Amino acid sequence: MAKILFVVTGADHWTLADGTAHPTGFWAEEAVAPYQVFTGAGHEVVVATPGGVVPTVDRGSLAPDVNGGQEGADKVAAGLEAFEELRRPVALENVGLDAYGAVFYPGGHGPMEDLAVDPASGRLLTETLASGKPLGVVCHAPAALLAATGPDGTNAFTGYRLTGFTNAEESQAGFADKAKWLLQDRLVALGADFQEGEPWAPFVITDRNLVTGQNPASSTPLAEELLKRIG
Repeated sequence: MAKILFVVTGADHWTLADGTAHPTGFWAEEAVAPYQVFTGAGHEVVVATPGGVVPTVDRGSLAPDVNGGQEGADKVAAGLEAFEELRRPVALENVGLDAYGAVFYPGGHGPMEDLAVDPASGRLLTETLASGKPLGVVCHAPAALLAATGPDGTNAFTGYRLTGFTNAEESQAGFADKAKWLLQDRLVALGADFQEGEPWAPFVITDRNLVTGQNPASSTPLAEELLKRIG
């Protein structure tokens, strides 16, 4: 069985264009659903955050209206409670890739705040991509790819087919006109081949060892695809 590294945002807010701090963190379903897929298959999960801080869940991700009703919200809350590794993360800066069979990044708006500019995360992403080990990134977590830039200014993900939270979804969520920048725009600007599915529907793109998902609904199918690739 493999050890799977979950790289989770340590941010508890997202700074908007007007300078206000919007409370956020990681999106519950995007952490819980893959955790259940991986541990259900017998794998071990280790959580890493910048500085080893205990990550903050986006309270909005626990609401019934984003979980298909109260029953779904209760299941996500129970899954979050059972995800004990979230309460004892290791420091991302001290992580060595050799110990892990795969790497996974859940989303939420938090990665837009910290992982998008985190050099340790950028190095880990570049190393994972080069290693051939399965790398999964979902929803807003592809913001972390922006930090995977080498000394010459080139990004490790330039030319990769991938997806992430779209401009259309950000508009429908009510944040497109409040954000400093939009994820889809930045991924296109770095030279990624951005693929866009229907808003809020499961949509997963694979390119070499990179597996990306567009939105929360994509987290389970992404995890199932990663599972197939873990040796």
